[in-house]
Amino acid sequence: MNINPNAVKILCFGDSNTWGYIPGLEARYPVNLRWTGLLQQMLGANYWIIEEGLNGRTTNLEDPDSPGKDGLQYLHPCLKTHNPIDIIILMLGTNDTKHKFKRSIYDISEGMAALLDEIKQTAWSSQGSMPQVLLLSPPLIDDSIDLAQEEFLGAGSKSKLFHQSYQLLSKKYDKPLLNVAEWVSPSKKDGVHLEPEDHRIIAEELYPIITSMMDAEIA
Repeated sequence: MNINPNAVKILCFGDSNTWGYIPGLEARYPVNLRWTGLLQQMLGANYWIIEEGLNGRTTNLEDPDSPGKDGLQYLHPCLKTHNPIDIIILMLGTNDTKHKFKRSIYDISEGMAALLDEIKQTAWSSQGSMPQVLLLSPPLIDDSIDLAQEEFLGAGSKSKLFHQSYQLLSKKYDKPLLNVAEWVSPSKKDGVHLEPEDHRIIAEELYPIITSMMDAEIA
């Protein structure tokens, strides 16, 4: 697909479920199975999806066992690299629930707030204004699955609070919020990552929302 030079730029900033981690394997789905790649196919050449997913990424917390996963630290150069950006899709919080971090849902929400503040300060659109931001509350975590218990023991109950907590951010920052947990469930293989059909569902749900956002801006 040849992208239009004036295409709408959409930055997808997330963790392994944006990167396309295959449940139970240390491998990545091909682009035609990732929700980001599927969304690109659906939107066509007048849109440009920029994939910025990273396994283990947190909102604003460094992982001592795996450096470079602090989303806030990476977001600043990421925005500088890709500006101008028309739409930013944020889906983070899952890795913040790992039991080793001992984070409350309030801590996680504050991490998301820091990301939204960074976007306000650093990002700009092709129109010279702040990019539109679409906030996604992540899928639930099934910590009854053996593989999930290795790092996410106790995270299931926190993940059920994602949407409620992010609603407060949505109102405070006046950004639309979508509840991905209403669309998909984590794989039974590892309790955290998504199956191919879930990636397709996310793309299908986002497609009309993205197009309506741009139609509203043009109007």
